[in-house]
Amino acid sequence: MQDENDSAATDHETAVVRKPRKGIYVLPNLFTLAALFGGFYAIVMAMNGRFDQAAMGVFCAMVLDSLDGRVARMTNTQSAFGEQMDSLSDMVSFGAAPALISYEWALRGLGRWGWFAAFVYCACAALRLARFNVNTGVVDKRFFQGLPSPAAAALIAGFIWLATDRDIAGGSVSWYTFALVLYAGLTMVTNVPFYSFKDVSRKRTVPFVVIVLLALGIGVIYIYPPAAIFGVFVVYGFSGYVMYGIRKARGLHTSVISTSTDEPDERGLH
Repeated sequence: MQDENDSAATDHETAVVRKPRKGIYVLPNLFTLAALFGGFYAIVMAMNGRFDQAAMGVFCAMVLDSLDGRVARMTNTQSAFGEQMDSLSDMVSFGAAPALISYEWALRGLGRWGWFAAFVYCACAALRLARFNVNTGVVDKRFFQGLPSPAAAALIAGFIWLATDRDIAGGSVSWYTFALVLYAGLTMVTNVPFYSFKDVSRKRTVPFVVIVLLALGIGVIYIYPPAAIFGVFVVYGFSGYVMYGIRKARGLHTSVISTSTDEPDERGLH
């Protein structure tokens, strides 16, 4: 009888013990949600004809997107949920938003060609993000495989911001926008290497002249932000092809995929 009571008590204690509920880290996901709001805000502003505000919404989303991963690593709050959330947020802010903004601003007047360019960009952004997720474990960390989606979005948003600041109507540059949107979209899905800046050490010292150049760069951006920011992303948007050509001419390996035979890590990291 005593054994039965002990067994019942043990069963009762086992039943009472509950596994702790799995929660969601607030801080990094707060930055991700803010970046998502930036993309949503950009779409709404484009629908209302405020294309300068729409472009700024994309740039705000870029800044916030660059912070959520760093905050998660600094606070040791990485999670699979956050990784997937970040990838979905990027699709809205850097895939759908630039495609819709460019269509509303300039591509609508091109009819089916406008639809074509906007859809190709949106589809390439989705393909680029999916490829990034599954190739994380086999790509050289120093480079991106194809143009990163935030840089592609900045290329389009920067052009629209510069044009609207100069009072240039979208209809007058519709074919230029068409070419730029296709270039940004297709470059995202190429195998051209773009420098990632991930190997830059924050603790490493630099020569004094580097600080002077940084100060000059900040001053130039302050003088005329639309042109300066657009110029920076134009240079970066072509840098991958220049790097590819130089490595090809020197007979160096041009692919950023490592020679490892291990299966790629399929956890979404972007």
